[in-house]
Amino acid sequence: MNFPLIAPLVFFLEITLEDGIWISLSLVFFIWLYSWAKANLGSARLAVIFAAIVIYLTVFQHPELVWIGVLLFLLATFGKEALDKVHIFKK
Repeated sequence: MNFPLIAPLVFFLEITLEDGIWISLSLVFFIWLYSWAKANLGSARLAVIFAAIVIYLTVFQHPELVWIGVLLFLLATFGKEALDKVHIFKK
């Protein structure tokens, strides 16, 4: 018996751990970039377009650049207090 409707479901379920990590990283990076772009651009539609273009170029064209986004996210989230204590940017 041939089940043509089940084949796409089986293909969808064959996600490896590495694929899951990349999907999670790209979703977190997209949401973070969207919220930043919405605050700075002022339009939700422009923010979605901007975030989609950046995610496409970063994740699909140059996947090694995802780690720069992860580093920026960690720095923006957890690094503010650490940089304030070190006084790198203050004169």
